[in-house]
Amino acid sequence: MTDTPFCSGLMIVKPDWIDYNGHLNMAYYNVLMDLASDEVLEMLGLGPDYRARTGCTTYSAEYRMQYKQELHAGDQVRVTLQLIDHSDRSFHFVQQLYHTDGWLAARGEGLGLHVDQAGARVVPMPKDTLARMRALRAAHSTLPVPEWTQTPIRVRHAAGAH
Repeated sequence: MTDTPFCSGLMIVKPDWIDYNGHLNMAYYNVLMDLASDEVLEMLGLGPDYRARTGCTTYSAEYRMQYKQELHAGDQVRVTLQLIDHSDRSFHFVQQLYHTDGWLAARGEGLGLHVDQAGARVVPMPKDTLARMRALRAAHSTLPVPEWTQTPIRVRHAAGAH
């Protein structure tokens, strides 16, 4: 584990992900973030093999996306992930989606849950998985928590307008 955010493999924006406005449809920003999350979950031992073996998996309880700059077909991107906090049943993380030219396209904040699919209930992670989660959190503990996390959504009115 490293004291820098996890960085995904290279991903390319597919032409069929482009909407009628000529840029990446908002749903596919989430797809890119999710694909990067899958890489981290695999590293933590929570990938498809884990689900097949145990009947447990992770669910997304909440995810909030902030779109910063448009992406287009063929753009090459990577996603970073920083683990902010966790318990034995849940984990709080932030992600940032970067174009390979270095600019930020989007950022997101999520809460994941460890779920037993037999009863669709949140349950503790196994000790070995929790140990890997703790190691990742320890590695990321020196990183600042981004100031944009946990901010409310609100309409901003011009001065004097309602």
